[in-house]
Amino acid sequence: MDINKKEEILELYKGLRVTDVNDGLDAVGLQNICIVDRAIRPLWRDTENLKHISIGFAFTIRYLPANEAIHSTSIEDYLEKKVHWYNNLAPNNGWMQKLQKYDFLVMDCDTNTDVGFIGSENSINWMNHGAVGIVTNGGCRDTDEVIRQHLPIYSKYVGRGIRPGRIFLDGFGMNVNVGSVLFRPGDLVVADGDGVVVVPIEKVYDVAKVARMIADEDKAKRRDHYAKAGYEADSTMF
Repeated sequence: MDINKKEEILELYKGLRVTDVNDGLDAVGLQNICIVDRAIRPLWRDTENLKHISIGFAFTIRYLPANEAIHSTSIEDYLEKKVHWYNNLAPNNGWMQKLQKYDFLVMDCDTNTDVGFIGSENSINWMNHGAVGIVTNGGCRDTDEVIRQHLPIYSKYVGRGIRPGRIFLDGFGMNVNVGSVLFRPGDLVVADGDGVVVVPIEKVYDVAKVARMIADEDKAKRRDHYAKAGYEADSTMF
């Protein structure tokens, strides 16, 4: 999809909440199908400027649990094997260079290991390559730094371990299952404080039409309630 088409779609969804989009999905016959498991939550929330909110197009990646461990004879040997694992078994290189503007990373890595394959260094690097957000059924680490960096990350848990000895890269650009929902490359991803929802790309216009109607009606009612209460309307009401 070219950049102009992406920006056209993003404009249609500007200011829409996960709840509005989910209501729109209901209207087109996709009830309870595209809403990500509630266990996958925003790592942080910015109640002042809403910087945790993000919307983009799915760039899918899948990591699988490792079936081998790192056995080393010395620290030097361990460090050498660690580098090998990062460079060859669970690399960023290969898919990171494929990132484009407005890509939303969808990382399928559902394991029972304590691995935080999303961290403060690599996540900001991915953002610098075009990513607008990250959603995963796995873990995020270095979370104090990630939160300070204001990176929109939606994860299932906080993990502490690194990739070597725990996961390896299966591939990217394929269909993945994250939060019991199908994500296909190029589908629209909407994320806010309520969680994450995916819109099949062929449904984006129909869903947007209904979601905007619902959102506009809700905003008008909220403005009226605020006026009666003597409150000043904020940016979420327009």
